[in-house]
Amino acid sequence: MIRLSVNINKIATIRNARGGEHPSVVEAAVKCQQYGADGITVHPRPDERHITREDVYAIHSVINTEYNIEGYPSLEFIDMVIEVKPDQVTLVPDAPNVITSNAGWDTIKFQDFLKEVIMEFKQNNIRVSIFVDPKIEMVEAAKECKADRIELYTENYATNYFSNKVEAVKPYIQAAKKAHELDLGINAGHDLNLENLQYFAKEVPNIAEVSIGHALISDALYLGMENTIQMYKRLL
Repeated sequence: MIRLSVNINKIATIRNARGGEHPSVVEAAVKCQQYGADGITVHPRPDERHITREDVYAIHSVINTEYNIEGYPSLEFIDMVIEVKPDQVTLVPDAPNVITSNAGWDTIKFQDFLKEVIMEFKQNNIRVSIFVDPKIEMVEAAKECKADRIELYTENYATNYFSNKVEAVKPYIQAAKKAHELDLGINAGHDLNLENLQYFAKEVPNIAEVSIGHALISDALYLGMENTIQMYKRLL
């Protein structure tokens, strides 16, 4: 079964809107795992507009599944991840001012930079995943960067799902097949939800993990967190 990692950034967004400690991201991490999540994902950004550095360390102490930290590999981010030693780090090319991730790495253009960063994480026994668009050349270059996994950026699939899901999923099938051929693990995420997840999971081969945050947390407002996590898991 494909593993479900729950991104709890939006819990922190709600907390930060009011200040204080409620809702607690630490408690959210505990509950999500109790309710069936196979992992917890956080994406701290430099402005700490949702997950903070303090959160990253605090959440680590309650993880009994898998901990995945996403982010742009600045010096500060690299140092923090090496200190925390999560199970996985996912490298994204986000500029500091973006609202949410909006593209994968150009693993050809930034290959030397990524190789250096990935080597440092792997020397510390941290699995490394690179956020990429579903393009064969980007998958091949991710392998050259010595990544352990790729995370397929699924916004284009989600955007085009209702107009033509067969065509929307094709690049992801091809990218996943190439990744598997190259012995790269395959993760996926961004805008996957209760409507489009099952088809993606069924059609795209060898997916190890999906990371879902915004849609899942939004659904939980209406459906309850435990019920929502179980609904997503059933689709996988």
